[in-house]
Amino acid sequence: MKRAIPVLALSIAGLVPVWLYSPGPAHEGEINEAAAAPETQAQTQAPQTTTAAPKTSGAAPTTQPQQTQQQQTQQQAQTRTVSGPAVNTSEGVVQVQVTLQGNKITDVRALRAPNSDPTRMALPILKQEALKAQSADIDTVSGATATSTGYKQSLQAALDGAQ
Repeated sequence: MKRAIPVLALSIAGLVPVWLYSPGPAHEGEINEAAAAPETQAQTQAPQTTTAAPKTSGAAPTTQPQQTQQQQTQQQAQTRTVSGPAVNTSEGVVQVQVTLQGNKITDVRALRAPNSDPTRMALPILKQEALKAQSADIDTVSGATATSTGYKQSLQAALDGAQ
Protein backbone atom coordinates (compact mmCIF):
# COMPACT_ATOMS: atom_id res chain seq x y z
CA MET A 1 0.00 0.00 0.00
CA LYS A 2 2.93 2.31 0.64
CA ARG A 3 3.95 2.05 -3.01
CA ALA A 4 0.49 2.39 -4.53
CA ILE A 5 0.13 6.14 -4.00
CA PRO A 6 3.52 7.11 -5.55
CA VAL A 7 2.97 4.68 -8.47
CA LEU A 8 -0.47 6.14 -9.12
CA ALA A 9 0.78 9.72 -8.88
CA LEU A 10 3.73 9.07 -11.22
CA SER A 11 1.53 7.23 -13.69
CA ILE A 12 -0.86 10.17 -13.89
CA ALA A 13 2.06 12.60 -14.16
CA GLY A 14 3.45 10.56 -17.05
CA LEU A 15 0.12 10.43 -18.89
CA VAL A 16 -0.67 14.17 -18.65
CA PRO A 17 1.76 15.15 -21.47
CA VAL A 18 0.32 12.39 -23.66
CA TRP A 19 -3.23 13.68 -23.10
CA LEU A 20 -2.19 17.28 -23.81
CA TYR A 21 -0.18 16.47 -26.96
CA SER A 22 -1.26 18.04 -30.23
CA PRO A 23 0.67 17.79 -33.50
CA GLY A 24 2.70 20.84 -34.40
CA PRO A 25 2.66 22.80 -37.66
CA ALA A 26 4.94 20.25 -39.36
CA HIS A 27 2.01 17.83 -39.45
CA GLU A 28 -0.58 20.23 -40.80
CA GLY A 29 -1.58 20.55 -44.42
CA GLU A 30 -0.50 18.47 -47.35
CA ILE A 31 2.52 17.87 -49.52
CA ASN A 32 2.30 19.06 -53.12
CA GLU A 33 5.34 18.07 -55.19
CA ALA A 34 3.89 19.54 -58.38
CA ALA A 35 3.68 23.03 -56.86
CA ALA A 36 7.20 22.74 -55.45
CA ALA A 37 8.81 22.06 -58.84
CA PRO A 38 7.60 24.05 -61.87
CA GLU A 39 6.91 22.16 -65.08
CA THR A 40 9.61 22.12 -67.69
CA GLN A 41 9.04 23.18 -71.27
CA ALA A 42 9.31 19.56 -72.39
CA GLN A 43 6.17 18.75 -70.41
CA THR A 44 4.15 21.75 -71.57
CA GLN A 45 4.99 21.79 -75.27
CA ALA A 46 4.24 19.20 -77.88
CA PRO A 47 7.35 17.30 -78.97
CA GLN A 48 8.98 18.51 -82.15
CA THR A 49 9.74 15.93 -84.78
CA THR A 50 11.81 16.26 -87.87
CA THR A 51 11.49 14.23 -91.01
CA ALA A 52 14.34 13.38 -93.30
CA ALA A 53 14.18 12.48 -96.97
CA PRO A 54 14.21 8.73 -97.56
CA LYS A 55 17.46 7.18 -98.69
CA THR A 56 17.31 5.62 -102.12
CA SER A 57 18.67 2.17 -102.63
CA GLY A 58 17.93 1.71 -106.32
CA ALA A 59 14.46 0.28 -105.71
CA ALA A 60 11.33 2.35 -105.91
CA PRO A 61 10.78 4.11 -102.57
CA THR A 62 7.78 3.06 -100.57
CA THR A 63 6.18 5.77 -98.46
CA GLN A 64 3.52 3.68 -96.73
CA PRO A 65 5.80 1.77 -94.31
CA GLN A 66 7.81 4.91 -93.66
CA GLN A 67 4.68 6.88 -92.73
CA THR A 68 3.65 4.13 -90.36
CA GLN A 69 7.11 4.17 -88.80
CA GLN A 70 6.96 7.97 -88.38
CA GLN A 71 3.53 7.72 -86.77
CA GLN A 72 4.87 5.12 -84.33
CA THR A 73 7.86 7.33 -83.54
CA GLN A 74 5.57 10.31 -82.91
CA GLN A 75 3.34 8.23 -80.64
CA GLN A 76 6.36 7.01 -78.69
CA ALA A 77 7.75 10.52 -78.37
CA GLN A 78 4.41 12.00 -77.27
CA THR A 79 4.69 13.19 -73.69
CA ARG A 80 1.51 13.41 -71.68
CA THR A 81 0.68 14.06 -68.06
CA VAL A 82 -2.29 12.40 -66.35
CA SER A 83 -3.56 13.03 -62.83
CA GLY A 84 -5.06 10.23 -60.80
CA PRO A 85 -8.06 10.70 -58.53
CA ALA A 86 -7.71 11.93 -54.95
CA VAL A 87 -7.82 8.86 -52.69
CA ASN A 88 -8.94 9.26 -49.07
CA THR A 89 -6.82 7.29 -46.62
CA SER A 90 -6.76 7.11 -42.83
CA GLU A 91 -3.79 9.53 -42.86
CA GLY A 92 -5.21 12.01 -45.39
CA VAL A 93 -5.77 12.51 -49.10
CA VAL A 94 -3.27 11.11 -51.64
CA GLN A 95 -3.27 12.08 -55.33
CA VAL A 96 -0.53 11.51 -57.90
CA GLN A 97 0.28 12.80 -61.37
CA VAL A 98 2.12 10.57 -63.84
CA THR A 99 4.09 11.72 -66.86
CA LEU A 100 4.29 9.27 -69.73
CA GLN A 101 6.37 9.30 -72.88
CA GLY A 102 4.71 6.80 -75.15
CA ASN A 103 3.97 3.92 -72.79
CA LYS A 104 6.95 4.60 -70.51
CA ILE A 105 6.50 6.24 -67.10
CA THR A 106 9.04 9.06 -66.93
CA ASP A 107 7.90 10.86 -63.76
CA VAL A 108 5.47 10.49 -60.88
CA ARG A 109 4.61 13.41 -58.58
CA ALA A 110 2.46 13.62 -55.51
CA LEU A 111 -0.16 16.31 -56.06
CA ARG A 112 -1.56 15.77 -52.57
CA ALA A 113 -0.25 13.73 -49.66
CA PRO A 114 -0.38 13.95 -45.87
CA ASN A 115 2.34 16.17 -44.42
CA SER A 116 3.92 13.72 -42.00
CA ASP A 117 7.37 12.26 -41.49
CA PRO A 118 6.47 8.74 -42.71
CA THR A 119 4.88 10.16 -45.86
CA ARG A 120 7.82 12.47 -46.58
CA MET A 121 10.15 9.48 -46.31
CA ALA A 122 7.89 7.20 -48.36
CA LEU A 123 7.20 9.43 -51.38
CA PRO A 124 10.70 9.22 -52.94
CA ILE A 125 10.72 5.45 -52.40
CA LEU A 126 7.28 5.04 -53.98
CA LYS A 127 8.31 7.20 -56.95
CA GLN A 128 11.50 5.19 -57.45
CA GLU A 129 9.61 1.90 -57.28
CA ALA A 130 6.97 3.09 -59.77
CA LEU A 131 9.64 4.22 -62.23
CA LYS A 132 11.49 0.93 -61.81
CA ALA A 133 8.37 -1.27 -62.14
CA GLN A 134 6.80 0.92 -64.88
CA SER A 135 3.44 0.18 -63.27
CA ALA A 136 1.47 0.64 -60.07
CA ASP A 137 2.42 -2.86 -58.93
CA ILE A 138 4.85 -1.66 -56.25
CA ASP A 139 5.63 -2.63 -52.68
CA THR A 140 4.09 -0.84 -49.71
CA VAL A 141 6.53 1.27 -47.69
CA SER A 142 6.69 0.09 -44.09
CA GLY A 143 5.47 2.77 -41.70
CA ALA A 144 3.49 4.54 -44.43
CA THR A 145 1.01 1.83 -45.34
CA ALA A 146 -2.01 4.12 -45.77
CA THR A 147 -0.06 6.58 -47.93
CA SER A 148 1.40 3.73 -50.00
CA THR A 149 -2.04 2.23 -50.61
CA GLY A 150 -3.52 5.57 -51.67
CA TYR A 151 -0.47 6.28 -53.87
CA LYS A 152 -0.83 2.94 -55.67
CA GLN A 153 -4.59 3.39 -56.18
CA SER A 154 -4.22 6.91 -57.59
CA LEU A 155 -1.28 5.84 -59.80
CA GLN A 156 -3.20 2.85 -61.18
CA ALA A 157 -6.21 5.01 -61.98
CA ALA A 158 -3.97 7.56 -63.73
CA LEU A 159 -2.34 4.81 -65.80
CA ASP A 160 -5.75 3.38 -66.68
CA GLY A 161 -6.91 6.85 -67.76
CA ALA A 162 -3.84 7.37 -69.91
CA GLN A 163 -4.63 4.40 -72.15
